[in-house]
Amino acid sequence: MYVSETKFRVRYSETDKMGYVYYGNYPAYFEVGRAEAMRELGMTYRQMEDEGVMMPIASMSVKYIRPAYYDDLLTIRTIVKDFPASRMHFFYEVYNEQGKLLNQGETILAFVNMKTFRPCPAPDWFLEALRKQWSAT
Repeated sequence: MYVSETKFRVRYSETDKMGYVYYGNYPAYFEVGRAEAMRELGMTYRQMEDEGVMMPIASMSVKYIRPAYYDDLLTIRTIVKDFPASRMHFFYEVYNEQGKLLNQGETILAFVNMKTFRPCPAPDWFLEALRKQWSAT
């Protein structure tokens, strides 16, 4: 398993008239967590694309538990439970400063060859970087 945590402060523009984080912003928060997790592994999406592989989202689900508010410092936990093959399954948990779980989500991203636009296996260099950080927990 691989777990990454990213801190993120809610901006005013991300809230609705009720003062809650607008529900449509959570997928963007997941992306922030996912991109930072990739950086922790020593790579970026740009590097992946430079190597000829893109990772579009194939599916996503979101569960709203309690609201986040303007200026909250959120912790986005990004979790990879299974080693990827041609798809990568990410799980997310969003917590507030008090440690209360606000939101959960999942995305499945496919590895796609940018020349053929066909699914492909996860690149070996990507798997090696993930393997170095993989935990038995």
